[in-house]
Amino acid sequence: MSTFTFNPENEEKFTALLTRYPEKSSLMLPSLWMIQYQEGWISPESMRFLAEKLACSPMDVYAVASFYSMFNLKPVGKYHIQLCKTLSCMLRGSQQMQAHIQNKLGIKPGETTKDGKFTFSLVECLGSCGTAPCMSYNDDYVENLTIEKLDELIDGAQS
Repeated sequence: MSTFTFNPENEEKFTALLTRYPEKSSLMLPSLWMIQYQEGWISPESMRFLAEKLACSPMDVYAVASFYSMFNLKPVGKYHIQLCKTLSCMLRGSQQMQAHIQNKLGIKPGETTKDGKFTFSLVECLGSCGTAPCMSYNDDYVENLTIEKLDELIDGAQS
């Protein structure tokens, strides 16, 4: 069985954050971010590790990690495309963007390309309704999304 620990940088951050909060449980979200940035996703091993550090149950950690769509509970590709699927984006063409992504990459929502380069997800509102359709490309928002913008990002990552 593999084990998880924070790398030295994250252990230092965690220790520093402990002094800022009266309750360990308040570090749940920052700690989940540290795990995700360190590993690319939040594994069951990392949830058990965090539960021990925060003096809570692994189920408490899982409940928080699974509630938020920005946390990955399985490995994702180097490039994570998260396309908004809510009404504003649908009205502005997100369904055509979805079809284009699926055709171009040969994957459906929730899948990763065979080479591990791209993961495609449909997500709830990204809070950018005024610039719909919108997607998150790793940590960057791409607003007023077009087929041309998609092609530029995907083709640029493949070269």
